[in-house]
Amino acid sequence: KNGWAIVEELINKSKKAGTFFSKEDLELIVKTNDKQRFSFNEDKTKIRASQGHSIPDVEILTETHTPPPFLYHGTVAKFITSIKETGLQKMNRQHVHLSLDKETAIKVASRRGKPVILTIRTGEMYKDGYLFYLSENEVWLTDNIPTHFIQFKNE
Repeated sequence: KNGWAIVEELINKSKKAGTFFSKEDLELIVKTNDKQRFSFNEDKTKIRASQGHSIPDVEILTETHTPPPFLYHGTVAKFITSIKETGLQKMNRQHVHLSLDKETAIKVASRRGKPVILTIRTGEMYKDGYLFYLSENEVWLTDNIPTHFIQFKNE
């Protein structure tokens, strides 16, 4: 429920799959992952991704937050035409992911090629009734971003 996996069950399944890892391995991953993608519950008996679930019934974010006036989204040039036509869509994810700073957006986009950083007028979106969530690892999330809220590089 809500994306949680039972740690002991996960470890046991890793043994059966021949890719054994221990609870200590999981603790190291949670502690050292540069994007803080994973978290434990309070007693460390369960683990889950902090955001980015692609399974429709997993909803870990229920509290909305007021975003700063601007957030950033990293992408690559091949997607710009589509974004200009339809805005930013969540595609196979539950939300569109946004970064608080350009540096993080650059890192995210660099995984796919030369980064293109879009500035999103999130303050205006919020005033217009769009909802924003803040994941445990401080990634801003929303359902979609219409084109008129996106500042492209030459605007």
